[in-house]
Amino acid sequence: MATKGPERWSTGISLPNGVSGAMQAVGGFFAMALDAVRFVFRRPFQWREFLEQSWFVARVSMAPTLLVAIPFTTLVSFILNILLRELGAADLSGAGAAFGAVTQLGPLVTVLIVAGAGATAMCADLGSRTIREEIDAMEVLGINPVQRLVTPRMLASGLVALLLNSLVVIIGIVGGYVFSVFVQDVNPGAFAAGITLLTHVPEVIISCVKAALFGLIAGLVACYRGLTISGGGAKAVGNAVNETVVYAFMALFVINVVVTAIGIRMTTR
Repeated sequence: MATKGPERWSTGISLPNGVSGAMQAVGGFFAMALDAVRFVFRRPFQWREFLEQSWFVARVSMAPTLLVAIPFTTLVSFILNILLRELGAADLSGAGAAFGAVTQLGPLVTVLIVAGAGATAMCADLGSRTIREEIDAMEVLGINPVQRLVTPRMLASGLVALLLNSLVVIIGIVGGYVFSVFVQDVNPGAFAAGITLLTHVPEVIISCVKAALFGLIAGLVACYRGLTISGGGAKAVGNAVNETVVYAFMALFVINVVVTAIGIRMTTR
C-alpha cells in the first residue's frame, strides 16, 4: 500500500552518513517539491495561510535586510569607487553601483536574509508541529500537509524574497549615490547618467527571477527539514534549523551561479 504525506518522501533523512541515505534525502526533497508545485494549481488554494506566512516572513526579514543591505552596499560602492579613481573613471561609479546592486547584491542579500531568518522560522514552526504529531493528526483527518502547509509557505517565501530584492536594489543605488557624491566627491550628474549604462531591463528581470527562485527553494528546504525531523524534542528542532541554513545556502549559491551564467548567455546574444 502506497504511503501518503511526509512518510512518502522522508526516507533516508536520518541517515546522512551513507551515500544511499543522502541520495534518498535528495530524492525525497524533489518529490516533495513536485507535490508542492502541483498543489499550486489545485483547489482549494490556502489563501489565508499564504497571506499569514507572507506577513510572517516579511516581519522577521525586514529589519535584518535593512541592517545588512546598508553597510554591504556602501562597502561595495566604496571599494568600487577606489578602483575607478585609480583608473581615472570615477564618473562610471553609477554604472558599477547599479550593475552590482541589481545583478548580485540584491539577490545575494536576499538569500542571506530569507534563508537565515525566514526559512529557519518556518522550519522551527513545522518541526515543532511534527514532534507534537500535529502533522500525523492532519493526515488522519484526510488533510494533505503539503497542500495545506508547504505550498503556501513556498509561495510566500518566493514573494517576500522578490519584494526584498527590490528593496535591496533601491537601497544599493541610493546608498551608492549618497556615499559616492557626499563622501568621495563623485559628480552627481555623472553618477545618475551612468546608472543605465550597464543595467537594462534584462538585468532587472534576471535579478527578479533569481530572488524568486531563492525564496521558493529556501521555503522548500525549510518545509522539508521541518516535516522530516528524526527523533524528538528541542534538540531535533534545533538541528533541523541549523541544517536548513546550511542546505539553503548551498542550494541557493549554486542556483545563483547557474542563473547568472544563463542570463549572461542570453543577454550577450
